[in-house]
Amino acid sequence: MNTQTPAERRRRINTLPPLRDVDATAIQAFLDVVWAESGLARQTLDSYRRDLQALARWLDGKSGGLAAADRGILFDYLTWRSRQGYQPRSNARLRSSLRAFFGHLLRRGERADDPSALLDPPRLPRLLPKALTETQVDALLAAPDTASAEGLRDRAMLELIYAAGLRVSELVDLPANAINLRQGVLRVQGKGGKERLVPLGEESLHWLERYLSESRPVLAAGKAVPVDSKGRVALFINAKRRALTRQDFWHLVKQMAVAAAIDPARVSPHGLRHSFATHLLNHGVDLRTLQLLLGHSSLSTTQIYTLVARQHLQRLHAKHHPRG
Repeated sequence: MNTQTPAERRRRINTLPPLRDVDATAIQAFLDVVWAESGLARQTLDSYRRDLQALARWLDGKSGGLAAADRGILFDYLTWRSRQGYQPRSNARLRSSLRAFFGHLLRRGERADDPSALLDPPRLPRLLPKALTETQVDALLAAPDTASAEGLRDRAMLELIYAAGLRVSELVDLPANAINLRQGVLRVQGKGGKERLVPLGEESLHWLERYLSESRPVLAAGKAVPVDSKGRVALFINAKRRALTRQDFWHLVKQMAVAAAIDPARVSPHGLRHSFATHLLNHGVDLRTLQLLLGHSSLSTTQIYTLVARQHLQRLHAKHHPRG
């Protein structure tokens, strides 16, 4: 069994040959087309790019390069990845990237077949989302020092991601005009550019109002906040008047977990989204409503939370029933 760590695998990949021009051109042409036709999220396009570049470097032009790879080559590559210790979920994402790429070549008449069509998908474990208890969430949200501009901003961000069940990318990408304080709603742009309206509770609105009136002007230092590539002004900014990144918020959540005496390994930005969904289900929200709030395109994605809620009910039954 391979015992390489992720860092060792990355170093191994970095020793592979540089990307050939013909492969780089083919990958970029594919990304340009799928972005224009499907409006895929930046994270999806980045995943496609990384997966295809890794395969192209592994091939290094052998057997005609990336665009000419056949099923046998793809199978050999997946076998090599398994021996290197890549997880089934990572290989499942790779298979999705390959199907998108070779399907693109097939539609354009650049190939007569799709070598990825018959690849067996790896078996994925059904992972249950890790949710915090409501008490733990309360402690985490109360952890920032709201006497400082940064602490007040951090409190508003934590309140918002939990109140609206946002993905971390949705949170940090929020423009300043996404919030309607009067109506108490948030306009969120999710995966694939799809928009949804999410209602906000009194608590999150309170902290957002305080952030906008007390903290953001201090962080902006009286100067205009730069716009992003889409001409939007970021809602949450740092002292350099720049939008916070996903990594910034990830580190923030870990720091607040330590301050709240919660094991940092149990806390993540996505875990707060899971907590939002689990707590709503525990309090009686139906799956269809939860699907709309989370922005899931398929109800089957939302249904995994019923397993979490069922476990919660079983624990309550065992604790409180006289014959539990």
